[in-house]
Amino acid sequence: MDIKKFLSESRAVSPVIGVILMVAITVILAAVIGTFVLGLGDQVGDTAPQASFSFDYNGAQEITITHESGDAIAGDELSVVVPSDLTAETVSKKIGTDDNMNAGDTIVVTLATGETLDDGDEVRLVWTSESGSNSATLQTYTH
Repeated sequence: MDIKKFLSESRAVSPVIGVILMVAITVILAAVIGTFVLGLGDQVGDTAPQASFSFDYNGAQEITITHESGDAIAGDELSVVVPSDLTAETVSKKIGTDDNMNAGDTIVVTLATGETLDDGDEVRLVWTSESGSNSATLQTYTH
């Protein structure tokens, strides 16, 4: 057996590299097709906005929520959740002309006549994505 010829022989390298490349391409294609089939790519744009809000309760029937800083949020994607034993009579959004809630804009929630927040009651500001598939509580106020 000629050792020089054995060490310089490189015929088997090309098929091995070819098989490795074919397996790698197959795995990558399977991953890409899998993300589209499972719909994982659709949820990338549905992330909750990052914003800070302040709550001001006047002690009677009115809760004012002010956008302090952060992302602009479409006004129709925001809702206010009051405790289940209370009724939000009106929810008025004082937002900019672009229909987005920007810093400085407010939401005023007026409770039904005679209703007030009790100690421990929570009021939540909830964001729901345009598609309705995702939602998140942006801020919570506890009285």
